[in-house]
Amino acid sequence: MTTVATAPNRTSPFAAVVRTEAKLFRREPGILFWTLGFPPVLLVILGSIPAFRKADAGLGGLRLIDLYVPVLVLVALIITGLQTMPPVITGYRERGILRRMSATPVRPSALLIAQMGLNGATALVSVLVCLTIGRLAFDVKLPSQGFGYVLALLLTATVALSLGALVTALARTAKIASAIGSAVFFPSMFCAGVWLPVQSMPDVLRHIVEFTPFGAAARALGQAAAGDWPAWSHLGVLAAWAIVLSVAATRWFRWE
Repeated sequence: MTTVATAPNRTSPFAAVVRTEAKLFRREPGILFWTLGFPPVLLVILGSIPAFRKADAGLGGLRLIDLYVPVLVLVALIITGLQTMPPVITGYRERGILRRMSATPVRPSALLIAQMGLNGATALVSVLVCLTIGRLAFDVKLPSQGFGYVLALLLTATVALSLGALVTALARTAKIASAIGSAVFFPSMFCAGVWLPVQSMPDVLRHIVEFTPFGAAARALGQAAAGDWPAWSHLGVLAAWAIVLSVAATRWFRWE
């Protein structure tokens, strides 16, 4: 009788963590709705308002819907960074999952990387959906400066996820993480231009908002969408915030 040898399972611990977290992620309809569904739904609602589809001389001939597509791109990233990721990771710490993982070949850092990757990828899918709806449903032009738009988008995603990691580092429980996230969420939405586009803000307020991460992101994305290279000042603000938030999250993060 011939014995056939079976190849051992060579799945890495990190790959196993990513696969498990992806399964759990798909089982959370609330997270999927707020990350994937809410920004496109809000875009459809705003685009259905006739006034949002009329050109405004005060906005350089643009329509409000043209300005709100980049804003809703930011909404997807803000929700991901502040509302969906921190409670999950903090909940793992609160239940001792990270402490138990430290005694296995799987390092807790693998879980953090997997969560940031899954949330970041989901937010980027939401971005693509918003851009597609804007183009097909409301004739919003796709970003004319593609490279600049992608650069600003990646910097903004880094800022959003780093901010979420910092919230996770500061919060001891999932409830505290949700509370901190909500406290930062609404100012971030204001700076992103949800209630009033940054371009339409009074000069003094606009200059202040442009020094915040999402205010700078709104301006950079808007400039790239219009065909201009994003101002280096806005990209510099994004890069500086990404570094500061990443360093702070690394400095204060605790696994238990």
